[in-house]
Amino acid sequence: MEITFDFESPIADMDKKIEELKNSAQNGDLDLSDQIKDLEKTKNELKQKIYSSLSAWQRVQIARHPQRPYFADYLNLIFEDFVELSGDRAFGNDQAILCGIATIDGKPVVAIGHQKGRTLEENMDRNFGMAHPEGYRKAMRVMKMAEKFNRPIITFIDTAGAYPGITAEERGQAEAIARNLRDMSDLKVPIISVVIGEGGSGGALGIGLSNKVLCLENAYYSVISPEGCAAILFRDVSKASQAAQAMKLTAKDLLNLKVIDEVVKEPLGGAHYDYEKTALNIKVCLNKYLSIYENMTSKKIVEERFLKFRNIGIYEDISKKAVKGKNLKKSKKPLKK
Repeated sequence: MEITFDFESPIADMDKKIEELKNSAQNGDLDLSDQIKDLEKTKNELKQKIYSSLSAWQRVQIARHPQRPYFADYLNLIFEDFVELSGDRAFGNDQAILCGIATIDGKPVVAIGHQKGRTLEENMDRNFGMAHPEGYRKAMRVMKMAEKFNRPIITFIDTAGAYPGITAEERGQAEAIARNLRDMSDLKVPIISVVIGEGGSGGALGIGLSNKVLCLENAYYSVISPEGCAAILFRDVSKASQAAQAMKLTAKDLLNLKVIDEVVKEPLGGAHYDYEKTALNIKVCLNKYLSIYENMTSKKIVEERFLKFRNIGIYEDISKKAVKGKNLKKSKKPLKK
């Protein structure tokens, strides 16, 4: 069953009209090819108009589309010879994060990513892509193995956030993410992250402290979900669309703010319309950056990663400007008690 959003209803109406004409032509032995061709052209123009002017909230909806490709889909389309590695060697195997060794066009890499499920049963097993502490510890175990064998690390981010439940807190959720941030900052191999759907909060950053962060055109990357932001700021979850606009969480906004390094194009309408084309676009970008790091020293790789995050954000120190030119004299009057 194809799922459409409210803003896509005009396109769905056009599809319905085109289908009706095709059925009429087939059943009545009529030549309606010209009318169908005109409607197809009108529909394509409509799609271009709608998808080129999407709001932030509409892009969030596309990022959450249940038919959107997940990490496991990209594994089959981008990588070869993937071998999954399981467990954190401390508690268990969190299926919300997939890890393993693979190759990309013959180049050995490590691939790590959040994994959601398609069915309710799969989502229960994958915890809707929200990892427990053992998921982040597993990811770090595999990252350190990648460093040992000098393999670049590629991570795919797609989570609403780290699991906020009691079981995760009992097993040290905050400590696990904090440890990943600390250890990822010092890894001697390049790390490239791709935001493929939702990029929520510390759950995303737990595998996203990277040299390069790429973001699919209709994905988002944010400190909190639009609904969470609306609940806190406006005391009204229904204002999620307003919050999404204010948060600057779209790929275009993130690129302008220099939070990400490149926007990866999606097929018109979203990645769920063409898995293979989306995967190819990602693969081209990954190969481009992997070739850059082939001849870069480990010291330079670590330094680049540090400077990337150190330079995010713009600030201005006005303290010196405020007193510049003023003749400040010491007061001889005693301080009042």
